[in-house]
Amino acid sequence: MRTLITSAFISADGVVEGPGGEPGYRNSGWTFKDIEFVPDAYALKGQEQKEASAMLLGRVSYQAFSPVWPDMEDFADYKLMPKYVVSTTLTDADLVGNWGETTILRSVEDVAALKETEGGPIIIHGSASLNRDLSDAGLVDRYHLLVFPLLLGAGKRLFSGTDKDAQQLRLVESEVYSNGIQKNIFDVVR
Repeated sequence: MRTLITSAFISADGVVEGPGGEPGYRNSGWTFKDIEFVPDAYALKGQEQKEASAMLLGRVSYQAFSPVWPDMEDFADYKLMPKYVVSTTLTDADLVGNWGETTILRSVEDVAALKETEGGPIIIHGSASLNRDLSDAGLVDRYHLLVFPLLLGAGKRLFSGTDKDAQQLRLVESEVYSNGIQKNIFDVVR
């Protein structure tokens, strides 16, 4: 079974919306505002590209990333990696042609089936709604969280408010950087 890893920039109060400047959110671009750039705090992003064998995105994140990431040197390793986008509305005609193989999945059940295939880890970027659905379905195996020392209040959250049994996490790696960002890597305990 493949490992499904959620990677997120997250505020101390759990918001993941608009970290890179995506339009439509009041605090958009919060990862750049008043946070000193410390390269070591972002080393995890390069590590993820080297370790992942596929990328999974929700429709909204795919539509935000696909016009930009294929030409960014910082994300070069993702260009040739197979990508999966979960959407009930996208068609093959909506996919960009310069970002390698991309397959449309239609449901959380399709993601569960993908996890059963041969291959290495699958990394999820952005995709707040998809992450909540996958977590609620018990499909996320690991969380890579870069926690920013900010309280944003309103905004999309990484974790759902669903009333469910407690889910234990095991901290496998943690580091705090001089700019206040904290890296937390958690495995989901099953």
